[in-house]
Amino acid sequence: MKKIHLLLLKAFIRPFIVTFLIVMFVLLMLFLFKYIDDLIGKGFEWYVIAELMMYASATNVAMALPLSVLLSSIMTYGSLGENYELVAIKSAGISLRRAMYPMFIVVAILAVSAFVFSDYMLPVANLKYYSLLYDARKQKSAKLLQEGVFSSSFPGYSIRVLKKGDDGQTLKDIMIYSKAPKTGNMDVTLAKEGTMFRTPGDKFLVVKLRNGVRYAEDAGDNGYNRRQRLIRFRFKETEVKLDLSEFKFKRTNEEDFRSAFVMMNIKQLRNYQDSTKRIIDSSESRNFSTLMPYIKFYAIPKKSDSVKNYIRYNKKNILAGMKTTEQISAVSAAQSEIRSIQDMMKSRNEGFKETGKNIRRSVVEYQKKFTLSVACLVLFLIGAPLGAIIRKGGLGLPVVVSVIFFLLYHIISTIGEKGVKDGAWNPIVGMWIAIFVLTPIGMFLSYKAATDSALFDLESYKRFFNKLLRRKAAV
Repeated sequence: MKKIHLLLLKAFIRPFIVTFLIVMFVLLMLFLFKYIDDLIGKGFEWYVIAELMMYASATNVAMALPLSVLLSSIMTYGSLGENYELVAIKSAGISLRRAMYPMFIVVAILAVSAFVFSDYMLPVANLKYYSLLYDARKQKSAKLLQEGVFSSSFPGYSIRVLKKGDDGQTLKDIMIYSKAPKTGNMDVTLAKEGTMFRTPGDKFLVVKLRNGVRYAEDAGDNGYNRRQRLIRFRFKETEVKLDLSEFKFKRTNEEDFRSAFVMMNIKQLRNYQDSTKRIIDSSESRNFSTLMPYIKFYAIPKKSDSVKNYIRYNKKNILAGMKTTEQISAVSAAQSEIRSIQDMMKSRNEGFKETGKNIRRSVVEYQKKFTLSVACLVLFLIGAPLGAIIRKGGLGLPVVVSVIFFLLYHIISTIGEKGVKDGAWNPIVGMWIAIFVLTPIGMFLSYKAATDSALFDLESYKRFFNKLLRRKAAV
């Protein structure tokens, strides 16, 4: 390997690692901002949050890797152009294509690694991430009794505490609604003050009430009216034991999430598509055999002793020659058969629509595993010549330009993906349309950079328009 190639590799790897970590950090912050209300205040251990963030970072690689390749390539070649190192490289007889050669190999290795990651590691990360996120969002808040709010976290109880002490255990003005599961009676307990504490092992929350009254309604002796008798019970001190088993973090079986397409690799997606298509084909043959009994054919010999008068078939009016009562009976029977067929096929049609949607979703996930790798190559094809043209390094103009091109790629790919899921676009066209659009742009920029075109030089555009205005003035 030539020294110039080693220099370019060193100049590319450092900004690539930095930009990749920065993008991953930003995406992770977006994840935290989105689910902060579902994670804070539920009593999770630190390692649960750390595990969830690790899996969330793995799922963000599909977005972070192409953006990092684009941004780092613009920064690398922009810095080389700004420091006139590209000029020195070209003066040594090395063209821009040869200077991009080692970088292209590195990006190709990254693309292959991205494909392996998306096929083997990403399905496992998605399974861990979505199952853990589901359990975390389902977990009840660890803030058991908040001030001035009715809490229904405990089964069969609704509790309101008007004010809490500084220690968090002293309670003031307590109201407890308790409902018996069998009789449905509603009991109300009011207390001026109380304290709460947890039993060993955090199995129960005990609320000790002082100076209160309890109201209860029951059916009385007759049993007809559930609210016939009112019982009032005053107390100096009593306690209520509340079950805390619902507040313990429980994990759902991960096997329940494996049917989602984001948790499947290429082999599993292909097997699903093949098996589902076979089911559709067999269902279509069963539909034909199901409809045949509703279609009746009658064959009568031309000469028959039992039939004396034949009615000639009329194409314009198939009921011609029949009596009015016979026509009404025939039409009613036909309508009944049609309604039966419609009712039977309606449910089957809904099943076919849902199966078609699932097939399209599986195709989307199947194509994503390839588009991620190709996107890295295409965005590098845009970023490297673009950096050589703008000749600006650092995190200023390269960040703006890279974000614009990445948003263009992301918006086009999102529109294509939605079109495939809705069935409006062909899967190949919809999933690869962003690649089809950006590849010519990358080739055009590579040509301009190789020919030292001043594509973003404002002075050249000013000179062009000044010449154009002079010509118009002379005319």
